[in-house]
Amino acid sequence: MPGTVLPPAPRWVPAPSTKANLEYADLPIIDFAKLASPGGSVLLAQEVHDAMTTAGFFYVINHGYTQAETERMFDIGDFAVSQVSDQEKKNYEAKIKETGSYQGYKPRQYWHIDAGVRDQIEQYNIHRDVTKKQHPEALRPFLPEISDFAKFCHFKILHPVLRLLATRLELPEDTFVNQFRFEAEGETWFRSMKYFPLSADEEEKTKNVWLKGHTDSVGITILWSQPVAALQIMSLDGKWRWVKHIDNAVVVNAGDAMEFLSGGYYKATIHRVVQPPEDQRGYPRLGLFYFALPDDDVLLVPRTDSPVLQRQGIKRRFEDADAPTMEEWRVGKSTRYGQVQNEKTADGHEQDVIHGIVVKLYN
Repeated sequence: MPGTVLPPAPRWVPAPSTKANLEYADLPIIDFAKLASPGGSVLLAQEVHDAMTTAGFFYVINHGYTQAETERMFDIGDFAVSQVSDQEKKNYEAKIKETGSYQGYKPRQYWHIDAGVRDQIEQYNIHRDVTKKQHPEALRPFLPEISDFAKFCHFKILHPVLRLLATRLELPEDTFVNQFRFEAEGETWFRSMKYFPLSADEEEKTKNVWLKGHTDSVGITILWSQPVAALQIMSLDGKWRWVKHIDNAVVVNAGDAMEFLSGGYYKATIHRVVQPPEDQRGYPRLGLFYFALPDDDVLLVPRTDSPVLQRQGIKRRFEDADAPTMEEWRVGKSTRYGQVQNEKTADGHEQDVIHGIVVKLYN
């Protein structure tokens, strides 16, 4: 509201953009300003379709959140990591392995990367309904802003994307919206995630990989672009390419749940995080995410009512009778990631089996 005095937070000063000559992925830029123009939704539906069936990632610009509002959310995201005591973080630590829920803090060194090296990633995860759980005392003044941010991500970014995806499958435009309800039971959440540098010895052991190549378990991932180059996607030709920073853009990709619901039409994108280029090493990398999942009770079966899927064919990872619910899939994947010894495959990657489905990690 106008005139509201916001609680103070130290300014988050991001690293300067890299000057390194990197091979960037050619990702489409989806301009939400076109949604208000005649025929704009049809045009954007085709653009989102093309992105989700090829690159798998795309940017969204002109979404309605200002640069100043974005900077404020990065301040709050950093506050959750840098201004809360270690003891209080321990009190609010997530019970990931026990419950499959990320709500709370994920401490550094929770996940195994490779060769005995554990991660240097700290997270604070907050359910879209910020009243679901208690939060550290220092963070409580920021909860109204975090709540508003979650609602913005859900209704102003996620829902338009879901409508565009449904439209291009020739489904009623709210088909997916009705499976990603804000008020439903589920784990859709906001995440502040901060990567800290590995040691030289750890970088050598992990071959400079900070987070192995994977697909997200969720339906749609929304990432607010930030300048430290580290995110890479696996292109259709099998090469890793960097994701370039665009001020105040969001980066969107599909996860497993969307691939399952679309019968393999919209692919869950393989991505990883690696050591930044030399001119950005030593800087912590702060990310803001909104992970959107279908309702917990949604059965992850293809939308066979889609005329497009009826014509194109459906690629099944499992039979309908064996399909997990969203809750079963997220719990199965989150409780095992970085906690189990995966099977090494002939191509040098790794794999696990969850609900009878092969889940790969890419080295």
